[in-house]
Amino acid sequence: MPTMAVIGAQWGDEGKGKIVDFLAAEADVVVRFQGGNNAGHSVKVGEELYKMHHLPSGIIRAGKLAVIGNGVVIDPGVLLDEINNLTRRGKSVKNLRISERAHVIMPYHRLLDGAEERLRKSARVGTTGRGIGPAYSDKVSRLGIRMGDLADESALKERLELLIPIKNKMLRAFGTKEVVDAKTATAELIEQGRLLKPYITDTGAILDTALSKDKKILFEGAQGTMLDIDHGTYPFVTSSTTTSGNVASGSGIRPTALGEVFGVTKAYTTRVGAGPFPSEIHDELHDRIVEMGNEYGTTTGRSRRCGWLDLVALRYANSLNDFSSLAMTKIDVLGGLDEVKVCTHYRLDGKKLTRIPSDLKAMERCRPAYESFEGWDELGPARLKSVLCGGFTRLPKSLREYVRFIERESGVPVSLLGLGRRRRELLDLRRKRW
Repeated sequence: MPTMAVIGAQWGDEGKGKIVDFLAAEADVVVRFQGGNNAGHSVKVGEELYKMHHLPSGIIRAGKLAVIGNGVVIDPGVLLDEINNLTRRGKSVKNLRISERAHVIMPYHRLLDGAEERLRKSARVGTTGRGIGPAYSDKVSRLGIRMGDLADESALKERLELLIPIKNKMLRAFGTKEVVDAKTATAELIEQGRLLKPYITDTGAILDTALSKDKKILFEGAQGTMLDIDHGTYPFVTSSTTTSGNVASGSGIRPTALGEVFGVTKAYTTRVGAGPFPSEIHDELHDRIVEMGNEYGTTTGRSRRCGWLDLVALRYANSLNDFSSLAMTKIDVLGGLDEVKVCTHYRLDGKKLTRIPSDLKAMERCRPAYESFEGWDELGPARLKSVLCGGFTRLPKSLREYVRFIERESGVPVSLLGLGRRRRELLDLRRKRW
């Protein structure tokens, strides 16, 4: 089956954008199927850095059809800014297609997001404040506005006349002084709909046709498995289903059409915001990893929490996604350490735990058990060039042992190794192309 999904195997920020960009060279179509502009994917091509929040990472590859599926929630202002930014940088967006069924992040969603977080006080989830959760809530409550509505002025006005008064009442009930001005919001949304209308269409039909013609379709996940609304560390999760099971419903393809699933993991683990994180590092090494790995959120700029690679989470992610192979990124960040650790299991109340507990309080009490490895030297320019030309055997012995251990313990082969930030600094170990 000429389809492949790229799924985050941790708490997000694994480097999926880089992997999607790399694999997109072989694809005909690249599809985002969930999440909103709370996800940020970065791709470095030469000295050019591209940051996408709504647009599929594959859009910077010429000639690829870039699709935003029905499972995504879209902030039209943010999307237009991204389109304009790419156009100014000489990148074409003529191949962009947006699902008419995708829901719109409205101005009142952003206000409600902030209000709800403030009311949580010490129990804040740590959202990005982009309105993602309230947009998905309205989708489920059947109060949402879809991209098809945005492109239809009369339908949009009718929906806004109903919804804005309701949402303003909610904002006032939350104690928020700022509300949405109906006239201003309506005019702005109508203009955004006019600008985006050329891209809005039935993307499910496009993908169905592509499948019938054996086109290669790459599905780009946002966030990570451990942030999945159903299977993640609830309530410190995102508002959508981030696993491979959502590829079909979030894009409109039939479930049996999904072929390979690439899981993306860092050589260590990070997460943003609140929530349990058993393998978190708390000493000065944490700050080193933050700086060496540039561990700041693409969307928020917040410093990420860093820890050792968590095999409990990785195995759990595999059980949910059925990974065909793994891409391991940011191996270079750990270069130069005397010792590298891997969390092999948890200890909870004296018992060995090999699966993520669903109970938040229980996970907060989990303590990591580690396997230690000899560190490896930093990969300087000459060594990096040698590895990229000569392959896996040119890597330092201790690094090869580390990778093989991850493969054995996770049960999934490692097929891509990220040895630097640039597009060309990926070591491809795949036995066959898709």
